[in-house]
Amino acid sequence: MSSPIEKLQKFLKLEVERGYDNRAVVGGLDKILPNWENEARSLKLNENLIQTVIQRLNAYQHLDTSQRAATLQELFQMLQSIQETSRQPTSSQFQPRQQLSAGRSDDSTLSAHSAAKQSKNISIERQKRSNKISDLRPSKQTSEAGLNAPLTVLPGIGQRNSQILHELGLNNLGDLLYFFPRRYDDYSQLKPINRVQYGEELTIIATVQSLSTRPVRGGQLQITEAVVTDGSGFIRLTWFNKPWIEKNLHHGDQIVFSGKVDMYLGRLVMNDPEWEHIEQQHLHTNRIVPVYPLTSHITQRQLRRIMYQTVTFWAPRVTEYLPESTRQSVGLVDLSTALLQVHFPDSSENLAAARERLAFDEIFLMQLGVLREKQAWQSAQSEIYDSPEDWLNQQISRIPFNLTQAQQKVLQEVRCDLASGHPMNRLLQGDVGSGKTVIAALGIAIVARNGAQSALMAPTSILAEQHYRNLLNLLTGDHGDIPSILTPEQIALLIGDTPEPEKQSIRQGLSDGSIKLVIGTHALIEDPVEFQHLQLAVVDEQHRFGVAQRSALRVKGKNPHLLVMTATPIPRSLALTIYGDLDLSVMDELPPGRQPIETHVVLPLERERIYQLIRSEIRAGHQVFIIYPFIEKGDRDEAMAAVEEHDRLQKEIFPQFKLGLLHGRMRPSEKDQVMKDFRDGIFQVLVSTSVVEVGVDVPNATVMLVEGANRFGLAQLHQFRGRVGRGQDKAYCILIPETEDAIENERLAAMEETNDGFVLAERDLDQRGPGSFLGTRQSGFAELKMANLTDIHLIEKARLQARKFFELDPDFRNPEHANLATMMARFWGNGRGDIS
Repeated sequence: MSSPIEKLQKFLKLEVERGYDNRAVVGGLDKILPNWENEARSLKLNENLIQTVIQRLNAYQHLDTSQRAATLQELFQMLQSIQETSRQPTSSQFQPRQQLSAGRSDDSTLSAHSAAKQSKNISIERQKRSNKISDLRPSKQTSEAGLNAPLTVLPGIGQRNSQILHELGLNNLGDLLYFFPRRYDDYSQLKPINRVQYGEELTIIATVQSLSTRPVRGGQLQITEAVVTDGSGFIRLTWFNKPWIEKNLHHGDQIVFSGKVDMYLGRLVMNDPEWEHIEQQHLHTNRIVPVYPLTSHITQRQLRRIMYQTVTFWAPRVTEYLPESTRQSVGLVDLSTALLQVHFPDSSENLAAARERLAFDEIFLMQLGVLREKQAWQSAQSEIYDSPEDWLNQQISRIPFNLTQAQQKVLQEVRCDLASGHPMNRLLQGDVGSGKTVIAALGIAIVARNGAQSALMAPTSILAEQHYRNLLNLLTGDHGDIPSILTPEQIALLIGDTPEPEKQSIRQGLSDGSIKLVIGTHALIEDPVEFQHLQLAVVDEQHRFGVAQRSALRVKGKNPHLLVMTATPIPRSLALTIYGDLDLSVMDELPPGRQPIETHVVLPLERERIYQLIRSEIRAGHQVFIIYPFIEKGDRDEAMAAVEEHDRLQKEIFPQFKLGLLHGRMRPSEKDQVMKDFRDGIFQVLVSTSVVEVGVDVPNATVMLVEGANRFGLAQLHQFRGRVGRGQDKAYCILIPETEDAIENERLAAMEETNDGFVLAERDLDQRGPGSFLGTRQSGFAELKMANLTDIHLIEKARLQARKFFELDPDFRNPEHANLATMMARFWGNGRGDIS
């Protein structure tokens, strides 16, 4: 009778003879798997071989002819290797389960000495299994097309389970490789029972002494308990609502179990430990165990098994794409090792090396992308705009205040960009009130001097109107004997509420060139808007715009100069990583005369004292912001919310004043009207959610009260604080956390310590991560899964290596870099991110 191996060889040989048409078996090669798998298991063939055959034949139908040929060649080699091994005598150092049972002492216990010996055997067996897996690994030259195969090619993954995994973002085998654990449980420490201590997380090898399941709480809950011993002591294991464990565990079974040691009635216990029979491959115990993100209807054990069978087979066959010189220079492990060790690490050192490699890859690919973008715009040609010194000094003299040193420095950078012959691509970050608009106005003046057009795009209508008024003041009207650069008729405001006849007139003026500057919102990038000669695009609060929106403004001109501005201070590590394609200008100096805002963290019990401060400020003719983290109570029942608090404050606390309400569910026109009414003094108090973060200039506002301040990041709180103190009067920022928790208030205390937005931004990055800084900046790059954007050392290493690579092969023309070019395309998506 033919063995399963011989039968499989016959089918594969027939498939080769047929030219890999997948018809050696009616319906495809995968149709032989159910019977073949049962037969192979009954004869106890190598489990890794069985899994390999199942995966390869399930994926076979998705491969092209050359890939099918490579697949069958691999299978032939594996089958031949197994046959040759089976002909050689072997001596197992790892006894099968039956032998272990026969060798037990009469009391069915293991001594501490034998437990240690058994642990050694486990390690030996794990290494032997690892070697066998290595022997079965396909060659590096094999195509990776199989990684695109759907998850249903895996044993036990049908349409239902595939849909469950889809909820985790897992759609093909390649997704599994890069679905990293969210944390790890270190169960690699092995001890006899008489040496374990309360609170330890460890692994024990022992024998089941007794086992029982009993109902509690009237049958609503079932508790399964096992008492186990290793000869040195006893410990009780408890599982809740897992009655099937009693069916799988029996008196006398030797098991490996891992978990946290607890104490109950003076005795050692483990609640819900992970466990496995001693002769099983240990995925859940006696090692550093990966813990993955989950969704409903799948457990850690199920997902871990899926990950193991996928990772151990496919990780070794991924193609290394990092240049060897780069890997050696930084001291990184190869990609296959990194993927294997990040999922199932052999040691904490191997895990650290794997994480460093994968984190480096993400930063390196990001750096290559931004350097590619920088190269693209630096090589482009643009019109040259000179600004003679005498002329520029005249324009500066029109400004009703002296420029700060920071403003003068940034102005020179912008002048050089406009005169360089290459498109300016500059990010201007300056704290609230640092005078960014003045720099934009002078840049617009330089372009307008030569007859070209400029556009400024703002995220909201109310902010666009504010820019319109400021730029009218700065750019129009004679100043002594110095004529204005533009007339009021040459500056237009285009927003959603602009009447249609006026919109048509503005479009005509932009098309024929009579309008030299337009300020607006998204209305600027609508199709009907065409420019005669757009040469400078300014984007305010750039993180509020998506890449497509900024790109749509750029394409309105031919290689226009671009200045993007933000009041959100960006930490250096983040600027190096995310904005490496941009030239960066920083304005960290406030204009003279601006008073620092007095900031206090106040306990909830002191709220009435703050209400008194608000009343006195309003009576002095000033206005107040009050910010809440949520719109309505339904959002978070335990938190204060804007709608309910607006009603309470108006009726009970400030009935003599008029309070406005602003939140994100209001229509844009409603929000704009509320902000206008507040700016015009109709409301004395504005109750709002975080939508006011980027808002209008209200010089009369002197108090910013933030309720639930612990729910906001420091950078966001700093933005709130910047909404007040914009006049000459003293201003206050009051932060009230929800609780008196010391750690929470310690974080908020940073707001009391400094008014420097960059210091706060660094702290925010450390505490909350990069999400609040990124906005919608990039369109294509993958979400960072492993890199920590606070790791400035790793970022600088990756940046250095990316620059070295670009000096050698900026266009990826070297055939040795083809794999890296492919990975770049995957990482950045179908297209390049916009260079702003």
